[in-house]
Amino acid sequence: MPRKKPATPELFVAPEGLKPLAERMRPQTLDEIVGQTRLLGAGAPLRRSIEAGHVHSMVLWGPPGCGKTTLALLLAKYASARFRSISAVLSGIAEVRAALAEAEVAFAQGERSVLFIDEVHRFNKAQQDAFLPHIERGVILFVGATTENPSFELNSALLSRCRVHVMDAVVPDAIVAALERALADRERGLGVRDLRIDNHGLDLIARAADGDVRRALTLLEIAADVAHDGVIDAATLTQVLADRTRRFDKGGEQFYDQISALHKSVRSSDADAALYWCTRMLDGGVDPAYLARRLTRIAIEDVGLADPRALTLALEAWDTFDRLGSPEGELALAEVAIYLAIAAKSNAAYAAFGEVKSLIAETGTLEVPLHLRNAPTKLMKGLGYGKDYQYDHDREGGIAYEQQCLPDALAGRELYRPTERGLEGKIREKLQSIRGARALAQKGKAQ
Repeated sequence: MPRKKPATPELFVAPEGLKPLAERMRPQTLDEIVGQTRLLGAGAPLRRSIEAGHVHSMVLWGPPGCGKTTLALLLAKYASARFRSISAVLSGIAEVRAALAEAEVAFAQGERSVLFIDEVHRFNKAQQDAFLPHIERGVILFVGATTENPSFELNSALLSRCRVHVMDAVVPDAIVAALERALADRERGLGVRDLRIDNHGLDLIARAADGDVRRALTLLEIAADVAHDGVIDAATLTQVLADRTRRFDKGGEQFYDQISALHKSVRSSDADAALYWCTRMLDGGVDPAYLARRLTRIAIEDVGLADPRALTLALEAWDTFDRLGSPEGELALAEVAIYLAIAAKSNAAYAAFGEVKSLIAETGTLEVPLHLRNAPTKLMKGLGYGKDYQYDHDREGGIAYEQQCLPDALAGRELYRPTERGLEGKIREKLQSIRGARALAQKGKAQ
């Protein structure tokens, strides 16, 4: 007797009550989205386009919990289109092809499809290219969501077919509005539980969420579950909000933005900002060795010879952290950030180094002057190697001013131009004196 083919299991859909609060309270209209007034406020171009059903392919770039998935769902709703979601973290090219095939069938039947790709930056170039012909033909309305800078993470062909919309981290006041809505909503929210929480408590949750509405609603739901007699008081919030973390990506946009802010704060001699960004990165979990390396680079590039002690202190702080570890060693890095900020600044050596590299590329392999060459053999002495070399220690003042050390083609060029700031001011005075005496001596030699 032939075996019976098993029935295809139906997709389980969780009852509304089993869904997390953040999912139940997902906005169902554009008006319910909080914190994106610039993009979706009354009269904003994108909002007018969505409400008119004129939806275009786009990339939504913003931090977690700012509403990217919600906006994609509403795009499909307002455009009367099918909605299909794929996570680039969990899916591969097979899932992409299946979704595109479904969209092709719907397109042939006159139905539009919104294909939402969450974490689209996780797809490689070949996977991103798979969407291109379908976007061009209008088979899909492509919506990609990313927390990373699309300029670096998405290929140019995909970007050229999509509009990039930047979504903002949601400010605390807007998050409080979402929390109040969840507390009052008796169908989707927590309204039937008659919870009590004061404005200060709501503000604490909103700030702990760090711009993430989904996280705020999750924290509120946890607080509601552990609250005694429905009162979410200070003790409850202390328990729920303990050990919260700030937004920081150890290798993404947040990471590069913050290290840039640290470097530029030091360069601008803003010790308070330098300390803030240094501590912010340590708080976010940055590799302290990377931070020590960048601080050392700043000591070389931006402080330079205006205060040579900065490099020594940076290296010593690095060594101190290696010896003490975290958290004790982190203070050494913070102290260096402060010192670098208040130190005198000069990039003269850094600029001169770059100029000389360009000069070498331009002028090629210029010959070393004969008098500077070593002459360990008779043949080399016979060819004039080392002839007329003057040993500076034998001269009065310790400098043979008439001796030329640059290649002939570059004689007289001044490549290092020190500033008047810090120790470099004294270096400048000494260098001007040496250069002046050398110019006079070489002029006399030439006559």
